[in-house]
Amino acid sequence: MDGANLMTDTYVQDSLFDIGPDEQVGYRVPIACQVAGITYRQLDYWARTDLVKPSIRNATGSGSQRLYSFKDVLVLKIVKRLLDTGISLQNIRLAVDTLRDRGVHEISELTLVSDGTTVYECRSSDEVIDLLAGGQGVFGIAVPGLVKELTGTISAFPSERVNHMGEDNVVTLDELAELRNRRTS
Repeated sequence: MDGANLMTDTYVQDSLFDIGPDEQVGYRVPIACQVAGITYRQLDYWARTDLVKPSIRNATGSGSQRLYSFKDVLVLKIVKRLLDTGISLQNIRLAVDTLRDRGVHEISELTLVSDGTTVYECRSSDEVIDLLAGGQGVFGIAVPGLVKELTGTISAFPSERVNHMGEDNVVTLDELAELRNRRTS
């Protein structure tokens, strides 16, 4: 295999790992809003009230930008789905608090179920059957489907790789920035 093919294969392989639960990849506010299906006002309110804060970089003043991880965008999408089904923001906050310390892999295996008041997590079909046997009407949000949908959708948007040397040293992965860097080198 020649060097050119090896470089192409490496680039493709690396790009596969940039999609999904990589905590080094972040998404700016417009992308997070678009992918999660929410407005800027919702995102801003949720960040200011600590419902869903950006885990990579929070806004620190005028001109600074929040940077959301894949997990943050996934939780934003879950919150949006719960709101759409009529769950109160207070109960959504309780549900999000229980999900906050879990990893993307653990969250992606859950199905969230609600009777319109409480949000339940289901890890097997037995739990869903037990909930339905109680006579309550329930709905489900299959988080594995959301993860798959989000992974496919978010890959089309620009992201940023975080350099932990300092918060201002963010390496952008978009093509325009890469072209600018090549011209100045």
